[in-house]
Amino acid sequence: MSDEDLISFCRREHGRLVGLLSLYCGDAAVAEELAQDALARVCRDWRRVRRMDHPSAWASRVAINLANSHFRRRSAERRARERLAARPDETAELDTALALGVRQAAAALPPRQRTALLLHYFCDLPFAQAADLMGSPEPTVKSLARRGIARLRSPELLGNPEEAPHAV
Repeated sequence: MSDEDLISFCRREHGRLVGLLSLYCGDAAVAEELAQDALARVCRDWRRVRRMDHPSAWASRVAINLANSHFRRRSAERRARERLAARPDETAELDTALALGVRQAAAALPPRQRTALLLHYFCDLPFAQAADLMGSPEPTVKSLARRGIARLRSPELLGNPEEAPHAV
């Protein structure tokens, strides 16, 4: 079977999948998107799919699975929004001028220093694990973190020399 067989299969199945998913989802736009995703998977796995007894059935199963995943994701997003709406607005407290200044200062660090600091201090990973993730020796990651902290404490990076925290 050639690429022409794949193109023919996709053209033949597209309308059928959109119809199936429109009925299943109740939303033509979502059905169109999911049908395209299903056909993308057919293309990706065409060598295996073309040898199946019922490739159309496989494409339908993939499409339904994608629709179910879509609904689960939407449900999880809705629950998360409801949880956030039920909480008092904590973000207002977090986005103070100092927090924004620290974010900007961290963004100004060289990427490897920033990565070492974030993995160790923000993600609370031991230096050994951070080193493994960075593909660097542990002493190098410790040194990067130490230099990053020193740079964060520098008056130039924080902007106001009188308010810069002093090295301990």
